[in-house]
This record gives sequence, structure tokens and C-alpha cells, in this order.
Amino acid sequence: MSSKYHFPHGTSADGPYDVLVTPESAGWGYSGLRILTLKPGEAHSLPTGDSELLVLPLEGGCTVTVTGQSFELAGRTGVFASVTDFAYLPSGSEALISSAQGGLFALPSARTERSSLSARYGRKEDVPVELRGAGACSRQVNNYCLPGTFEAEQLLVCEVLTPGGNWSSYPPHKHDEARPGEESELEEIYYFQVAGDGNGFGYQRVYGTQDRPIDVLAEVRSGDTVLIPHGWHGPSVAAPGYDLYYLNVMAGPGQERTWLICDDPAHGWVRTTWASQDIDDRLPFEGPNEQ
Repeated sequence: MSSKYHFPHGTSADGPYDVLVTPESAGWGYSGLRILTLKPGEAHSLPTGDSELLVLPLEGGCTVTVTGQSFELAGRTGVFASVTDFAYLPSGSEALISSAQGGLFALPSARTERSSLSARYGRKEDVPVELRGAGACSRQVNNYCLPGTFEAEQLLVCEVLTPGGNWSSYPPHKHDEARPGEESELEEIYYFQVAGDGNGFGYQRVYGTQDRPIDVLAEVRSGDTVLIPHGWHGPSVAAPGYDLYYLNVMAGPGQERTWLICDDPAHGWVRTTWASQDIDDRLPFEGPNEQ
């Protein structure tokens, strides 16, 4: 069953989209996500309106045509296979996404009042791949569109890949207050895929502060989405035997595009244990920036 914050696969579908989250449907101001399936030879017209977007292949490749130019996205065979190239679309533009072979495409977005950037191509080779944590908290982070990795107005996008049995988004953390130099105010969307035969699952925890309650413990499967308007979020737990993927989409009202988090003080000490542990040898899922 879906809830206010957890949408199992298919429950947020609308029109051509397998997932459709807008600021209006989420009840917040900035972050959005669409997941688009294209059959071989299909095309989709995409007006960006008041939002900037990425076209991020999850499976397959596509051609993105916008403002008289075309970007050929080679894409990938799946989210656990490699990082991917992508395209950036500014607000106020009209794009056409077409795919000769078909595929699955994420369209993360951020509402913005600024439009100083042009449409452009993001190379696969330029995507920083980070191994974070250690031991059972080891995970891989593909940093597509973060401060210092790719320029955007307000959009932040990364992917996290967690080997089966491991925890990520841990220690639990939050980013729902504007505290200069310490924490930034960002709404967040998690979109999940689970490796394997379709029976795999994981768990996502979100819980609130005393002043802003929220209570989510969701069993997540491929195609599920979880919204995080505020509060501590984590862990994201990959069930043993099932590697877990999630796409993170973040945006907020700050004029400075930053991603600053605050650990739950009850659990932040866990970070100090990583120095004495090795990174899980199942990582990376890909050689960083391999062709």
C-alpha cells in the first residue's frame, strides 16, 4: 500500500510516466522526479517549464534534442553495470527524448527561478565515483550533479549502490534547516531498484525531530519511491543477497547550492569505527569511469 511518503511501484504512475513526483504532488516547493519508459523507436516531448532537469539513463540510451542541438546518450545496460552519460536541460526549454532501442530514463528536476545555464552534455568519464563508509556500511556513490561535480541552478543528483546485507544512508542524517556552514535545507526523493530476480527488497527509515514528526519504515522494491520532506533519514538497508540501488534527488530554497548534512547525534559515533575496517571488497560495482 502507498502512504503519504512511500509509493510502491506503479502507485505514482501518471500518463507516460512510471513515476511522477512534482512539487505539487509532494506538497513541497522544489524537488521532482519522473521515470520514463520508452519502447524501441518511441519519442517523448518534454517541456521543462519552471524546472531544470537531467535526462539520466537507467537502462538503454537515447537522443535528447533541445534548442537546435542533439545529445547522444550512450546510456548503460543497467544501474549496477556502470555510471552513465546524461543531459542537462534548463528551465523554459522544450526537449524531445527518443530511443531507437528503448529504455528506462530518470528525469530528476528542481524548480528554480534562475535560468542562467544552457543545455549541455554530461560525460560518463567525468562522473566522480566515491566509495563511502567501511565494513557493513560500505557503499558506492555516483556523484552526477552536486556542487563541484556538475553545475546546476538548484538541482542535486547522485546514485547510491549498496551491496546486499549492507547499510547506507547511515548514520541517519538530516538536511532540513538552513544553518550556514552546518546544514542546508533540501527536500529529497529516493527512487529504488533491487538487483536480482524481482523478489529482492530493502528497507528505508525516516523519522522526525521533536518539533517536526515523521515516521516511515518502508519495505522497498524495484520501482518504489520514498519522499523525505524533513527529518532524519537512514538507514537504507539492502537485504542479504540483494544489492540495492537508489537515485537521490534534492533541491531547496537556498540561494547557494550546497549539500550540508547533520548526523543524528545518537548514532554519529558510528563514523569513527570505519577507520579500523576495510571497504567491502564487492565494491566498486564498476571500475570508476570504465568504458
